[in-house]
Amino acid sequence: MTRQSAATLRARLVDQAASDLEENRRRQRELTEKIKLLKQEEAILVDILRLAEKYEGLAEASPLPEQTPEKPAPTEAKSRRAAAPTPAKETSRQPLLGDLLLSLLGAHEEPRPAKELRDELLEKHPDRSPTPQVVRNTLESLVAKGRIRRHKQQRSVKYTLTASA
Repeated sequence: MTRQSAATLRARLVDQAASDLEENRRRQRELTEKIKLLKQEEAILVDILRLAEKYEGLAEASPLPEQTPEKPAPTEAKSRRAAAPTPAKETSRQPLLGDLLLSLLGAHEEPRPAKELRDELLEKHPDRSPTPQVVRNTLESLVAKGRIRRHKQQRSVKYTLTASA
């Protein structure tokens, strides 16, 4: 190998190393930015979970209007319940929609779509008439709480109880 060819080879290696180093640093900057975004997203998700835990009891204590018609405002109902709950009040209260849906799901081995669950609910509980959207929202709430699982099959969504429920 001649001195000139060695210098040319060395120059090419130095150029390649410099180029690789610049590419490495560019990718590090990209990853740093992605990590920064992921940490921001993580902080938001942690806040959402904290809020959900904080208000979980509140959501269960104040039923939706379609679940219990002509009930007093949630604050009045809560103060009366906290003051002196009577057995008559507890027995006259309708079960929560989520509890009814859990019961219906428990009666089936196979995953069930929201529409079939709503139809079965209307048949077994004619006094209840939640809209399809309310049933889906309630099912998704139960998914978020880990009480049921969502199964997606192409464009359809079906639900089953989790093992813990």
